[in-house]
Amino acid sequence: MPVLTDNAAPTNRNPGWGTDFSVGAALAAWSTWLSALIRQSALPAPQPQALIGPLVGLVGLTAVVCLAMVLLRNYAILTDLASATYYADYKSNVPAEWIERPARTFNNLMQVPILFYLVCVLMLLTQRVDRAQLALAWAFVGARVVHALVYIVLNYVPARFGCWVASCIALGAIWTRFALQTWQLW
Repeated sequence: MPVLTDNAAPTNRNPGWGTDFSVGAALAAWSTWLSALIRQSALPAPQPQALIGPLVGLVGLTAVVCLAMVLLRNYAILTDLASATYYADYKSNVPAEWIERPARTFNNLMQVPILFYLVCVLMLLTQRVDRAQLALAWAFVGARVVHALVYIVLNYVPARFGCWVASCIALGAIWTRFALQTWQLW
């Protein structure tokens, strides 16, 4: 249950064991689904250029979140929901938490996804792309889209964490498969 602070903004301090179990069950289902995707690698391989789709999808998500950040920050300043002095030092006149969610989401899209971009470029250069890798790439992008939506709209920490872990599992599977294929262990 959300805890209300002095400014009546809900926070998610301790969602409880039931929520932890739900997130764990969802991640187990996600991992099972990803395992099924990996098993389809025996199908004919797609053209390596097929990886451009997930790459453009993630760049598009990043652009949309960046635009949302810029628009919301400017709206907040123009309507006196935030002060321009906050953006000078990020300490004084702190705006409401929801105003900065797109900025934090954008920051998240500058962290783990870098490893996704790197492995996709490596797969394109080495031409080591199969249907499983392509499906895992789309799964990663999908998980990041859901993560961004949950973060910006709801900011429900257990769901946000679950989406983040799901994307990391997909990315870990991509990197593992790429490494094994590169060293011809797959």
